[in-house]
Amino acid sequence: MVSQEMYELGTKKSSIRTIFEYGQKRAVEVGAENIFDFSLGNPNVPAPDFIQAAAIDILQHSDPMEVHGYTIAPGKPQVREILAADLKKRFGMEITGKNLFLTAGAAASVTITFKALAEAGDEFVTIAPFFPEYRVFVEACGGKLVVVPAKTDDFQIDFAALEAALTPRTKAIIINSPNNPSGAVYSEATIRQLAELLRAKERAFGHPIFIIADEPYREIVYDGLTVPCIPLLYENTIVCYSYSKSFSLPGERIGYIVVPDTVVDFARVYGAIAGAARVLTHVNAPSLWQLVIARCAGKTADLSTYAHNAAFLYEGLTAAGFSCMRPQGAFYLFPQALEEDDAAFCARARDYDLLLVPGADFGCPGYFRAAYCVRTAMIERALPRFQKLAESYGKVHE
Repeated sequence: MVSQEMYELGTKKSSIRTIFEYGQKRAVEVGAENIFDFSLGNPNVPAPDFIQAAAIDILQHSDPMEVHGYTIAPGKPQVREILAADLKKRFGMEITGKNLFLTAGAAASVTITFKALAEAGDEFVTIAPFFPEYRVFVEACGGKLVVVPAKTDDFQIDFAALEAALTPRTKAIIINSPNNPSGAVYSEATIRQLAELLRAKERAFGHPIFIIADEPYREIVYDGLTVPCIPLLYENTIVCYSYSKSFSLPGERIGYIVVPDTVVDFARVYGAIAGAARVLTHVNAPSLWQLVIARCAGKTADLSTYAHNAAFLYEGLTAAGFSCMRPQGAFYLFPQALEEDDAAFCARARDYDLLLVPGADFGCPGYFRAAYCVRTAMIERALPRFQKLAESYGKVHE
């Protein structure tokens, strides 16, 4: 009667959503102030005033047909030109509006890109830990997701493991930096080494291998780090971006795909992006928000709260006895669980009303994710709970 595969996807929620919904129910029992929910990557920094002002001004003073009417599928030409000029100014990318395709957020961007590239038998490689929905998106497009194990000392790429995973069926490598959930930023040296490896494999296999750069956290980096502009280092790179984090607009669904001229057979790749968007019923990105991001190009929300929260939570957990890499970007901490079974650890954490996500969900068992895009006061109140959790495993507070 219905697709069993779609039924299972629709009725089996992700662990993150299940934990979040548990927290909502638990809050009714003990009060929201007594729930310490680190499960969901929902930005807590308000959308900046300039976003609100731009939206209001556009709504009040622009032609309603321009604000609310259909646009062409790739997005308004003038918006794409403004965004391309901003990217050229910020990163030195030689692009124009023809290189951009506006989308309803990063999920749409990556799914459209997978669909555009996937042919029968194709493999898409991702590096653990990785965003769990990659598997759903890739398999829905007829591809196979191949997972390279994590290099847990610094969460850079394990190149020996990656090379072993590459085959003549490899179509693309998915790169998510700053990374959800590890908080790692791939260094320029890492990206250059990756580019060398992929060029060698392209020659060996006789076909292009793409990098799909999933970059919704690009602007959230700490301690003076910079995120390498991957298209400048590897020709066959397609960039997927969202304003969900930089403008705190996760619910508005606005982003883009960049297909640089350097991509092999640009016209066919861009045409396949457009075709994939059509098949996936992506009529056009929201018209109002196209105009808003053009008006606000080159700006970001005040993201300094995340750097403060990152340091605060990291120092609190390491003092309590947790082992963790100091986050370099995004807004997640990814410590080792205090027992081998990370799901059991996260279940015990719920006894202290700490809501955490098992690392196995991200392809990295034995760890857990804590999203610190929350109020700093909640972190402060949660730290004694983390300490008690650690003490239940015999950890002594330093």
